Amino acid sequence: MPATKSRIPRQIIVMGGGGFAMEPRNPRLDRYILSLSKKKTPRVCFVATASGDSGDFIRRFFLAFKKHACRPSALCLFRRDDRDLGEVLLEQDIIYVGGGNTANLLAIWRLHGLDKAMRRAYEKGIILCGLSAGMICWFESSVTDSFGPLRDLNDGMGFLAGSACPHYDGDPRRRPTYHRLIREKKLPAGVAADVGAAIHYVDGQIHRCVSSRRKARAYHVSLRGGSVVEEALAMTFVTRDGLTGDT
Repeated sequence: MPATKSRIPRQIIVMGGGGFAMEPRNPRLDRYILSLSKKKTPRVCFVATASGDSGDFIRRFFLAFKKHACRPSALCLFRRDDRDLGEVLLEQDIIYVGGGNTANLLAIWRLHGLDKAMRRAYEKGIILCGLSAGMICWFESSVTDSFGPLRDLNDGMGFLAGSACPHYDGDPRRRPTYHRLIREKKLPAGVAADVGAAIHYVDGQIHRCVSSRRKARAYHVSLRGGSVVEEALAMTFVTRDGLTGDT
Protein backbone atom coordinates (compact mmCIF):
# COMPACT_ATOMS: atom_id res chain seq x y z
CA MET A 1 0.00 0.00 0.00
CA PRO A 2 1.28 3.54 -0.69
CA ALA A 3 2.56 5.47 2.29
CA THR A 4 0.05 7.82 3.89
CA LYS A 5 1.01 11.44 3.44
CA SER A 6 1.61 13.02 6.85
CA ARG A 7 -0.44 16.07 7.73
CA ILE A 8 1.41 19.37 8.02
CA PRO A 9 1.33 20.56 11.65
CA ARG A 10 -0.57 23.75 12.44
CA GLN A 11 1.76 26.20 14.17
CA ILE A 12 1.26 29.50 16.00
CA ILE A 13 4.00 31.41 17.82
CA VAL A 14 2.71 34.08 20.18
CA MET A 15 4.98 36.75 21.69
CA GLY A 16 4.21 38.81 24.78
CA GLY A 17 6.39 41.45 23.17
CA GLY A 18 9.72 41.52 21.38
CA GLY A 19 10.75 40.77 17.85
CA PHE A 20 11.76 43.56 15.50
CA ALA A 21 9.03 45.85 16.87
CA MET A 22 10.24 45.95 20.48
CA GLU A 23 13.75 44.49 20.39
CA PRO A 24 15.23 45.81 17.15
CA ARG A 25 18.76 44.89 18.24
CA ASN A 26 17.76 41.45 19.48
CA PRO A 27 16.39 39.37 16.56
CA ARG A 28 16.37 36.06 18.44
CA LEU A 29 12.60 35.55 18.41
CA ASP A 30 12.31 36.51 14.75
CA ARG A 31 15.15 34.11 13.89
CA TYR A 32 13.38 31.35 15.81
CA ILE A 33 10.18 31.91 13.83
CA LEU A 34 12.06 31.88 10.52
CA SER A 35 13.85 28.67 11.50
CA LEU A 36 10.51 26.83 11.68
CA SER A 37 9.98 27.12 7.94
CA LYS A 38 11.36 24.36 5.72
CA LYS A 39 12.24 26.93 3.07
CA LYS A 40 15.67 28.49 2.56
CA THR A 41 14.06 31.86 1.88
CA PRO A 42 10.56 31.69 3.36
CA ARG A 43 7.89 34.15 2.29
CA VAL A 44 6.93 36.29 5.30
CA CYS A 45 3.86 38.51 5.13
CA PHE A 46 3.44 41.28 7.71
CA VAL A 47 -0.14 42.19 8.64
CA ALA A 48 -0.26 45.54 10.46
CA THR A 49 -4.04 45.93 10.73
CA ALA A 50 -3.97 46.55 14.50
CA SER A 51 -1.86 49.68 13.99
CA GLY A 52 -4.02 50.98 11.16
CA ASP A 53 -1.44 49.75 8.64
CA SER A 54 1.11 52.16 10.10
CA GLY A 55 3.59 53.10 7.40
CA ASP A 56 6.39 53.40 9.95
CA PHE A 57 5.61 49.95 11.40
CA ILE A 58 5.66 48.38 7.94
CA ARG A 59 8.89 50.22 7.07
CA ARG A 60 10.58 48.87 10.21
CA PHE A 61 9.42 45.36 9.34
CA PHE A 62 11.06 45.53 5.93
CA LEU A 63 14.25 47.06 7.35
CA ALA A 64 14.49 44.25 9.90
CA PHE A 65 13.59 41.31 7.68
CA LYS A 66 15.75 42.27 4.73
CA LYS A 67 18.65 41.28 7.00
CA HIS A 68 17.35 37.70 7.10
CA ALA A 69 17.19 35.06 4.39
CA CYS A 70 13.52 35.53 3.54
CA ARG A 71 11.12 37.25 1.15
CA PRO A 72 9.19 39.89 3.11
CA SER A 73 5.92 41.46 2.05
CA ALA A 74 2.99 43.28 3.65
CA LEU A 75 -0.78 43.00 3.42
CA CYS A 76 -2.72 46.22 4.01
CA LEU A 77 -6.46 46.55 4.53
CA PHE A 78 -6.67 50.33 5.06
CA ARG A 79 -5.09 50.81 1.63
CA ARG A 80 -6.38 47.62 0.07
CA ASP A 81 -5.39 46.77 -3.50
CA ASP A 82 -7.19 44.44 -5.91
CA ARG A 83 -5.42 41.24 -4.86
CA ASP A 84 -7.48 38.38 -3.46
CA LEU A 85 -6.72 38.31 0.28
CA GLY A 86 -7.07 34.57 0.58
CA GLU A 87 -4.75 33.93 -2.33
CA VAL A 88 -2.14 36.30 -0.88
CA LEU A 89 -2.14 34.52 2.48
CA LEU A 90 -2.04 31.04 0.96
CA GLU A 91 1.12 32.01 -0.95
CA GLN A 92 3.00 32.66 2.31
CA ASP A 93 5.15 30.45 4.51
CA ILE A 94 4.81 32.72 7.58
CA ILE A 95 2.17 35.32 8.49
CA TYR A 96 3.43 37.84 11.07
CA VAL A 97 0.81 40.00 12.82
CA GLY A 98 1.83 43.26 14.48
CA GLY A 99 0.60 44.98 17.62
CA GLY A 100 -1.96 47.70 18.18
CA ASN A 101 -5.70 47.66 18.80
CA THR A 102 -6.94 44.05 18.98
CA ALA A 103 -10.66 44.87 18.89
CA ASN A 104 -10.20 46.94 15.74
CA LEU A 105 -8.07 44.20 14.17
CA LEU A 106 -10.78 41.58 14.76
CA ALA A 107 -13.57 43.81 13.44
CA ILE A 108 -11.67 44.78 10.30
CA TRP A 109 -10.52 41.23 9.57
CA ARG A 110 -14.10 40.01 9.79
CA LEU A 111 -15.41 42.82 7.62
CA HIS A 112 -12.91 41.94 4.89
CA GLY A 113 -13.22 38.18 5.34
CA LEU A 114 -9.61 37.92 6.46
CA ASP A 115 -10.63 35.85 9.50
CA LYS A 116 -11.76 33.04 7.20
CA ALA A 117 -8.65 33.43 5.06
CA MET A 118 -6.47 33.16 8.17
CA ARG A 119 -8.30 29.97 9.15
CA ARG A 120 -7.59 28.45 5.73
CA ALA A 121 -3.93 29.43 5.97
CA TYR A 122 -3.69 27.92 9.46
CA GLU A 123 -5.30 24.66 8.38
CA LYS A 124 -2.91 24.48 5.42
CA GLY A 125 0.06 24.62 7.79
CA ILE A 126 1.20 28.18 7.12
CA ILE A 127 2.96 29.44 10.25
CA LEU A 128 1.09 32.17 12.13
CA CYS A 129 2.83 34.44 14.62
CA GLY A 130 2.59 37.84 16.22
CA LEU A 131 3.19 40.04 19.22
CA SER A 132 0.87 41.96 21.53
CA ALA A 133 -2.39 42.23 19.55
CA GLY A 134 -0.78 39.75 17.18
CA MET A 135 -0.41 37.41 20.16
CA ILE A 136 -3.85 37.59 21.72
CA CYS A 137 -5.97 37.68 18.55
CA TRP A 138 -5.52 33.92 18.05
CA PHE A 139 -7.07 33.00 21.42
CA GLU A 140 -10.70 32.78 22.49
CA SER A 141 -10.25 35.53 25.09
CA SER A 142 -7.67 38.03 26.27
CA VAL A 143 -6.71 41.08 28.32
CA THR A 144 -6.72 44.16 26.10
CA ASP A 145 -6.39 47.93 26.25
CA SER A 146 -8.37 48.27 22.99
CA PHE A 147 -11.11 50.22 24.79
CA GLY A 148 -8.80 52.36 26.97
CA PRO A 149 -8.59 50.76 30.43
CA LEU A 150 -7.44 47.16 30.57
CA ARG A 151 -10.39 44.80 30.37
CA ASP A 152 -11.51 41.42 29.09
CA LEU A 153 -12.12 40.67 25.42
CA ASN A 154 -14.04 37.45 24.71
CA ASP A 155 -14.32 37.70 20.95
CA GLY A 156 -11.01 36.34 19.66
CA MET A 157 -10.34 34.16 16.63
CA GLY A 158 -10.46 31.00 18.75
CA PHE A 159 -7.63 29.18 17.00
CA LEU A 160 -6.15 28.63 20.49
CA ALA A 161 -8.24 27.73 23.53
CA GLY A 162 -8.44 29.85 26.68
CA SER A 163 -7.20 33.36 27.32
CA ALA A 164 -3.93 35.26 26.91
CA CYS A 165 -2.15 38.28 28.34
CA PRO A 166 0.88 39.98 26.68
CA HIS A 167 3.39 42.47 28.14
CA TYR A 168 3.24 40.61 31.45
CA ASP A 169 6.41 42.21 32.83
CA GLY A 170 6.32 45.32 30.64
CA ASP A 171 3.18 46.90 32.10
CA PRO A 172 2.70 46.77 35.90
CA ARG A 173 -1.09 46.71 35.44
CA ARG A 174 -1.18 43.53 33.37
CA ARG A 175 -0.54 40.84 36.01
CA PRO A 176 -3.03 42.12 38.62
CA THR A 177 -5.67 42.78 35.97
CA TYR A 178 -5.29 39.32 34.45
CA HIS A 179 -5.49 37.71 37.88
CA ARG A 180 -8.60 39.71 38.76
CA LEU A 181 -10.39 38.87 35.52
CA ILE A 182 -9.69 35.18 35.99
CA ARG A 183 -10.72 35.33 39.66
CA GLU A 184 -13.99 37.04 38.68
CA LYS A 185 -14.48 34.41 35.94
CA LYS A 186 -14.61 37.07 33.25
CA LEU A 187 -11.77 35.22 31.53
CA PRO A 188 -10.99 31.50 31.40
CA ALA A 189 -7.60 30.10 32.36
CA GLY A 190 -4.82 30.89 29.93
CA VAL A 191 -1.26 31.98 29.32
CA ALA A 192 0.76 35.14 29.93
CA ALA A 193 4.07 36.14 28.36
CA ASP A 194 6.72 38.71 29.22
CA VAL A 195 8.36 40.93 26.64
CA GLY A 196 10.95 38.69 25.00
CA ALA A 197 9.00 35.48 25.68
CA ALA A 198 7.19 33.42 23.06
CA ILE A 199 4.96 30.37 23.27
CA HIS A 200 5.09 27.98 20.32
CA TYR A 201 1.89 26.01 19.74
CA VAL A 202 1.65 22.95 17.52
CA ASP A 203 -1.84 21.67 16.75
CA GLY A 204 -3.28 23.78 19.56
CA GLN A 205 -0.92 22.49 22.27
CA ILE A 206 2.14 24.15 23.78
CA HIS A 207 5.21 22.69 22.09
CA ARG A 208 7.94 24.93 23.48
CA CYS A 209 8.43 28.30 25.18
CA VAL A 210 11.40 30.35 23.99
CA SER A 211 12.95 33.64 25.03
CA SER A 212 15.20 36.33 23.62
CA ARG A 213 16.22 37.37 27.15
CA ARG A 214 17.27 34.95 29.87
CA LYS A 215 14.88 36.45 32.42
CA ALA A 216 11.83 36.53 30.14
CA ARG A 217 9.13 34.10 31.22
CA ALA A 218 5.78 32.64 30.18
CA TYR A 219 3.11 31.37 32.55
CA HIS A 220 -0.04 29.33 32.78
CA VAL A 221 -2.62 31.16 34.90
CA SER A 222 -5.74 29.45 36.24
CA LEU A 223 -8.33 29.46 39.01
CA ARG A 224 -8.19 26.73 41.65
CA GLY A 225 -10.47 26.67 44.66
CA GLY A 226 -11.22 30.36 44.30
CA SER A 227 -7.53 31.37 44.12
CA VAL A 228 -5.52 32.34 41.06
CA VAL A 229 -2.54 30.04 40.49
CA GLU A 230 0.36 31.18 38.31
CA GLU A 231 2.72 28.47 37.05
CA ALA A 232 5.96 29.36 35.26
CA LEU A 233 6.49 27.39 32.06
CA ALA A 234 9.85 25.89 31.13
CA MET A 235 11.77 28.31 28.91
CA THR A 236 14.43 27.74 26.27
CA PHE A 237 16.81 30.59 25.46
CA VAL A 238 17.43 31.33 21.77
CA THR A 239 21.11 31.99 21.11
CA ARG A 240 22.68 33.19 17.89
CA ASP A 241 23.47 29.58 16.98
CA GLY A 242 20.21 27.99 18.05
CA LEU A 243 18.44 26.86 21.19
CA THR A 244 20.04 26.28 24.59
CA GLY A 245 18.60 24.51 27.61
CA ASP A 246 16.19 25.78 30.23
CA THR A 247 16.74 29.34 31.43
